[in-house]
Amino acid sequence: MDSGLLVLRLVVGILIAGHGVQKVSFRLGGNGLAGGTEEFRRDGFRGGRLTALVAGGSQIGAGLFLAAGLLTPLAAMAAMGVMTVAGTVKWHKGLWVQNDGYEYPLVLVTVAAVLALTGAGRWSLDRLLGAASWPLWTSLAAIVVGPASGLLTRALLGHAPAAAPVADGR
Repeated sequence: MDSGLLVLRLVVGILIAGHGVQKVSFRLGGNGLAGGTEEFRRDGFRGGRLTALVAGGSQIGAGLFLAAGLLTPLAAMAAMGVMTVAGTVKWHKGLWVQNDGYEYPLVLVTVAAVLALTGAGRWSLDRLLGAASWPLWTSLAAIVVGPASGLLTRALLGHAPAAAPVADGR
C-alpha cells in the first residue's frame, strides 16, 4: 500500500505543481505570467496578475507538498480548491475531457480527497516528522473546505467572460 501511495502522490503532485508552473512562467509549455493572466481573464476571472500568481502558487505548493507527503490533509485541501476552480471553468462543456470537460479536474479532486483520507503513507515527510496519522476530522474538514473554497473563489472572482474583439479592432 505504501508503494502505491508514493507513486500516486508523486505523479499527481508533480502534475498539479507543473500545471501551476505553466500559469506563471514559460516553463513546461507555459505562456508566462502575462499568458496566465490572460487565460484567467478569458475564463471569466477578475484580479489580473494577482489571480494568476495566487492560482499558480497554490498549484505549485499543493502539488509539491502532496508529492512530498507533507501536511497531506492541508495540501490535499489546497489541491481540491484549485482543481475545483478548474472544474467550474470547464463545467459548461460537460464531463468528458475530449470536449474540454471537467473530467480531469474531477479526477484530481478525487485523488486529493483519497490522499486526505488515507494519509501519505510510510514514505513521506509526514511520517518522517511524526505526523503520519491525522485525525479523521482533519481529513473530513479538508474534503469539505477544499472544494468549498474553490467554489467561493469562483463566486468572488468570477465575472462574465470578455467579449471577443471585433475584426476591425474596435
